[in-house]
Amino acid sequence: MSTARPKIHRFTDLKRLVTRMRDDLNGGDQDFLLLYAYNGTGKTRLSMAFKDAGKRKNKGQPDTLYFNAFTEDLFSWDNDLEKDSERRLHINAESKFFKGLKDLALDERIGFYLARYADFLFDIDYDQWTVSFRKGDAQHIKVSRGEENIFIWCIFLAICERVIDGAESYEWVKYIYIDDPITSLDDNNAIAVASDLAKLLRKAKGRTKQGVAVSNDGQMAEWTVIAPIKAVVSSHHALFFNVVCNELKTDKHRKYFLHRPDRGTAYTLRATDETPFFHHVAMLAELQKAADSGKLFTFHFNMLRSILEKTATFFGRDDFSACIHGLEDSDLFARALNLLSHGKYDIYQPMEMVDDNKQLFRQILNAFLGRYEFSLPEIFGRAAKDANGVVPA
Repeated sequence: MSTARPKIHRFTDLKRLVTRMRDDLNGGDQDFLLLYAYNGTGKTRLSMAFKDAGKRKNKGQPDTLYFNAFTEDLFSWDNDLEKDSERRLHINAESKFFKGLKDLALDERIGFYLARYADFLFDIDYDQWTVSFRKGDAQHIKVSRGEENIFIWCIFLAICERVIDGAESYEWVKYIYIDDPITSLDDNNAIAVASDLAKLLRKAKGRTKQGVAVSNDGQMAEWTVIAPIKAVVSSHHALFFNVVCNELKTDKHRKYFLHRPDRGTAYTLRATDETPFFHHVAMLAELQKAADSGKLFTFHFNMLRSILEKTATFFGRDDFSACIHGLEDSDLFARALNLLSHGKYDIYQPMEMVDDNKQLFRQILNAFLGRYEFSLPEIFGRAAKDANGVVPA
């Protein structure tokens, strides 16, 4: 069995990267592209570059229905600050995204998906293009940012269903591009969202439903075929990404680790089709970079504990502390990880560690890496260090 590492493909800019992705979906005959990348890599810009490439190819006409941070910006709150009684979410009705929303009567399908993730209800005013939310006897409530995001996601899922059904309003869609739909979800909802998305994408891929057209004299015309829709999914969320990969593993797809070295203009794609997905090793490299730079935040303890738990499971151990057992100060390390990794630390509102915790974090990370000697991926452009943490000349 070959032990060669998967090739890393390098692209000098987004345009060349998009060309490769579209070639994979067309000439490469793939149904899906699945991209894993950290926040700050440029996933949203990539999704827009993919969309823009379609418009250039089709003389200004789009071919990609996308969900990303810009999709969420199509909604804005009117909090009725003067009366503080009727909070509404405004919909940008000028967007092509909503072209068929009113005519296709999607409220029922939106409600179907929303009931899977949340416990509030909604009402859409198509004359004013606003949404109000209610829960129990409470009307016009202000939902949380996470609840707002999941409502918007449910609209997208309902629209995708109509796209797959061949609705005239969305005949232009040839690709679906989803970038990080679960920025504010817990793990249970992340699994549910990933599973629902995978089912929808399989339906899009299998969209070869045939029908007939009837002429004016009542005779049936030729059979018509609805072409399959191909999809790209990108995410920074490891659990979500793995669930999508597992759900689609029997379909034709390619998995990539997307990286932007040194936050520059170049990008790399590392295929993960022939080897186990290596995001945990890449995550270790990110933790090492954070430790080296001193930019350590509270959520980094959660990330480190997660890696230790997965390593312990790999070796058949019951507890993550087995990974550091026998090391000097192992009891202190275990207590620290138990204490400092239980907070619900938000990666989008990070809190920097105090200096003592930074030092403790480095000690635990270095002890762990010293014991298991992971080979951190070269895509991060870090120079290798010896056992004493010194870069050889």
